[in-house]
Amino acid sequence: SLFRYNLDYSESNLAEGLDWSEWGGFDRAVEMCNNNGACRKFNSEVMCPSYRVTQDEKHLTRGRANVLRLALSGQLGQNAFTSKEMYETMSLCVGCKACKRECPTGVDMNRMKTEFLYHYNKKNGVPLREKLFSYLPRYSHILTKFGKLINLRDEIHVFSLISEKFFGITSKRKLPRWDSEPFSAKEASQIGSGTEVVLFADSFNTYFEPKILRDGLALLENAGFKVIIPSLKNSRKNLCCGRTFLSSGLIDEAKIEAKNLVNNLSQYIDRGIPILGLEPSCIFTIKDEIPNILPCERSEKLAQNIQLLEEYFFQELKANRLKINKKKSKINKVLIHGHCHQKAFDSFNGTVKLLESIEGLVVEPISSSCCGMAG
Repeated sequence: SLFRYNLDYSESNLAEGLDWSEWGGFDRAVEMCNNNGACRKFNSEVMCPSYRVTQDEKHLTRGRANVLRLALSGQLGQNAFTSKEMYETMSLCVGCKACKRECPTGVDMNRMKTEFLYHYNKKNGVPLREKLFSYLPRYSHILTKFGKLINLRDEIHVFSLISEKFFGITSKRKLPRWDSEPFSAKEASQIGSGTEVVLFADSFNTYFEPKILRDGLALLENAGFKVIIPSLKNSRKNLCCGRTFLSSGLIDEAKIEAKNLVNNLSQYIDRGIPILGLEPSCIFTIKDEIPNILPCERSEKLAQNIQLLEEYFFQELKANRLKINKKKSKINKVLIHGHCHQKAFDSFNGTVKLLESIEGLVVEPISSSCCGMAG
């Protein structure tokens, strides 16, 4: 009976943090869930990863949507929308975005969770643990100097216990390790007369996995491209897509990052220079969320002109414009796990096809759900 709309059904009149005009408002977006139960299936690509583990309706896209609807319409009592119980209901949504593609009605629970956290934080405040993760791109350039010391957290057990007690970070899991030599924009050679491309150096790879960015840079330069690596003007900080802020519902902070990003990258769009990245979460935040939190022509142009490096390479390969020495692979077969956000925007195929273009290499996508890194 809770699935039904009663005669006294009411709207929330919520002061929305995100733009929900495409659906006619946040309430209408939540009501897009028609309880068809597609999210309960185990044979779909990704949806819904938390339900697959718990098999609890509460941790299902449908369950979250129904609880949101009941709370917004007042059927769960006053202030239910920003309650601890609602927080618990939304907590295991990992932001994989699979429902955006796989749900027959396109329920976007990732975006709904951001909206919910925006209001929850206004009422209850932002926990220290959330601040540590969400603000990470803004202080990473400082913490990286103490990376070796911070890495001791996973080597000396008492430190991991302290982080668990004071910051809520479990001692049972290791944290990403800070690299002693973070990636720098100065590493691009800036020589050569080939096609110019922009390589977007995301915060995570810069400070934790800089080898990935260095490999991407080497691949581009060896293919004859002149690589530009933009950074925040008059600052040692990286350009940031705002993903960490959106994951914590800090929409106002994400808007600041979006403005910095759009202002810095627009010059390259105006010159027709391709903008490439290596981290799917960042690229699809720019393509999906930034036009929503910063609705303007420049953010739309950026969304249309940024793509993953492998997508760009595959396009250039098909057009016979890619100058690269292709040798027969010494490896016979590779298994590849597609990022959830790639799958949500149907871009995983480009990665697979690019690898398949290597002579003698068999490529097999791993049939699995979300790995957890999306959120």
